[in-house]
Amino acid sequence: MTQTIDLSHFTSIKIGPVVEVTLIDEERIIPEGHTIMGHGNNLLISPTPPPLMMLSKAFNYIRIEENRLIIGAATPSGKVVSFARKHNIAHFEFLAKLPGVIGGVIKMNGGLKEYEVFNHLLGIITPSGYHPKAQIQHSYRHTAIDEVIFEGHFEIHEGFDALKIEEFLRMRDNQPQLPSAGSCFKNPIGDYAGRLIEAVGYKGKRLGNMGFSDKHANFLVNYGGGTYEEAIQLIDEVRTKVLKDFGITLELEIVVL
Repeated sequence: MTQTIDLSHFTSIKIGPVVEVTLIDEERIIPEGHTIMGHGNNLLISPTPPPLMMLSKAFNYIRIEENRLIIGAATPSGKVVSFARKHNIAHFEFLAKLPGVIGGVIKMNGGLKEYEVFNHLLGIITPSGYHPKAQIQHSYRHTAIDEVIFEGHFEIHEGFDALKIEEFLRMRDNQPQLPSAGSCFKNPIGDYAGRLIEAVGYKGKRLGNMGFSDKHANFLVNYGGGTYEEAIQLIDEVRTKVLKDFGITLELEIVVL
């Protein structure tokens, strides 16, 4: 089963062609040679992407079993927050400010500052079976997961904290509202990508209809009609400049296909 998707509307950065995307349904059959797309919130997709696949709505679910929270990988983060609020479950409040679906959040070990999804993850289900967290290599905004994630299993702790949601919302008050794929680069150890981008003169720098935001330098934003080529050129330019001036190689946080 496939679905026609206009990636210039579907992805959060509003760039990409119209493509046929293969849907993975309840049978969990993974087509060979395809790349998992997720919900498109951290993707920069070229005019000629590889064959793409995504989970169908069959993977949009949340349930409690044997004192663990089981979440389908296609479940929107906002739905997880609502479920946690309803059932008084702690440690999911930070998802209120992380767009996308839980599979993508797990894949990139998404989070806000010291809060990250792996803190209370028990394990994941993939085509090869159940993998406990201890067997999954992960670090800041990174995992070594190279399979499609079907679902995540989480610890359950009582105590949903609505005040934390307000704290997380304030954390991101400085983020631009224009279309973007989130943070463009990972923060280097002991430094901030946004500071480095600003230091080399690229905060607010535009090329055509793409640019590094003048509100937060680490956000590559689309001013309307921006292209993949413009985005890639800006990324390459700023990485070259930061490496030359500071000896630091900026590592992408967004995923380029």
